[in-house]
Amino acid sequence: MRTERPRVALVVPALALALLSGCGANDDEAPEVPKTATGSLEQLAEKAECEPNVQTDAEELRQANCKTGYGRYILTTFATDRGLREWINEANDYGGSYLVGRKWVASGDAKVVESLRGRLGGTVETAPEHGSGSEDHGSEDHGSEGHSGHPEPS
Repeated sequence: MRTERPRVALVVPALALALLSGCGANDDEAPEVPKTATGSLEQLAEKAECEPNVQTDAEELRQANCKTGYGRYILTTFATDRGLREWINEANDYGGSYLVGRKWVASGDAKVVESLRGRLGGTVETAPEHGSGSEDHGSEDHGSEGHSGHPEPS
């Protein structure tokens, strides 16, 4: 009888370890993210379950307003990877959350961007908000004319 106890004692911890390391252990912490979507503005909008309201239709970028149950966002596609990166670099000056894919970006509130990630994949980039604190910027005139929180297409 004594030889049975050590076997049971070894099996129980091994079983517990197997259960903890299984697929279901971290389901709430890390939702599954699909492979990063690719395609045209319309194809991406369809994957995101958005009826795109196209605002900019230029050779270098296309931009549309979209909305979901989580809120509104802007979906932008770019002709080149460089164009995307330049846009992101400028957008970072304004702060905000961005879901970034290959030649596309979705910009909006953090909760909207995170919800889109479950449909479009991609990488979330967050820039600190500027101008929301009580910093004294001296006599610099930052101007707010035409400021929409996102860079204008160049």
